Order: sequence, then C-alpha cells, then structure tokens
Amino acid sequence: MEYLQNPAAEKGCLFCNRLAQPDGPDNLIVHRGASAFVILNRYPYTNGHTLIVPNVHQPSLEELDPPVLDELIRLVQRALVILRVEYGASGFNVGSNIGEAAGAGIAGHVHLHVLPRWAGDTNFMATTGETRVLPETLSQTFDRMSRAWQGSSGRQPTPGPERSRGGEAQ
Repeated sequence: MEYLQNPAAEKGCLFCNRLAQPDGPDNLIVHRGASAFVILNRYPYTNGHTLIVPNVHQPSLEELDPPVLDELIRLVQRALVILRVEYGASGFNVGSNIGEAAGAGIAGHVHLHVLPRWAGDTNFMATTGETRVLPETLSQTFDRMSRAWQGSSGRQPTPGPERSRGGEAQ
C-alpha cells in the first residue's frame, strides 16, 4: 500500500541516489562490488527479491563494458547461492526489463532481478488476488541478507539433490 498511496517523487535516479548513501536499512544495499552492487527490492514479489545493479548509469546491458557484465553475472551467481542457503529456494526467476515498453520501472539504469521461488509458492496471489504474501518484513529480510552477503564466500554449494524449502537435501 505504501507504494500505491505514496508513489515515488524521488529526483534523479533511484539507484544512483542509493549509491551515494551509506549502506543500511534506508538504502537496502546488502553488498557493493567493484563495478556493481546488490540491493533489495523495496516492493518485493517474494522475500529475498534482489536486484543486481551496475554502478554506471546506463539504460541497457549492451551499453556496459565486459568487466561490468562479468561482475553482474558473478553477483547473480552469488545471489543464487545465498538465496538457496538462506531461504531454501528451489527455483529462481532471473531477468531484466529493459526499456519502458518492457515494463522497466527504472528505465534509465539497467538492473537484473533475482527472485527466489518454491514449489507451491503463493505467486499466483499477485495476479488473482492483487495481493503479495510475504512472511517476513523488509527489515528482517535486509538483516538476514546483509549477514549472508557479509559471511558468504561466494562459492557454489556442492552439487547434489535439489534442496527443499527448509534447505535440506531431499
């Protein structure tokens, strides 16, 4: 409701503005890399809805230099590991809306979405009931994800059976 009742009247680019702020619950940045950063979506579709954003303000992926693209994908990979461990995600939606015609909410600054998914999750609620079901607050998600990014080595977990909701091997 906050988003619907108080649409953002922010001047300038939201992502560039967040980069200029200290990290914490106000800007939702959980990790900064050399040329990209990881921020939580303030209005998530699922808990752990993560955005991977280049530091440089460009509207599309083809405008980014190869080292920036490399870091973006490595951060996506690390986000997958963290979300699998922290939230027991059994699947993911990863993608980008490039340009207003594609539904980009922040069309001038390209970014990638990483959404954890679970078998039987309540994603249908957003389309049928115009409701999102989030079992934890954004501040709880921020605390949890910040700790995970600080403690994560970025290494892939050992390959094995798909993990269940609780994170245990099946």
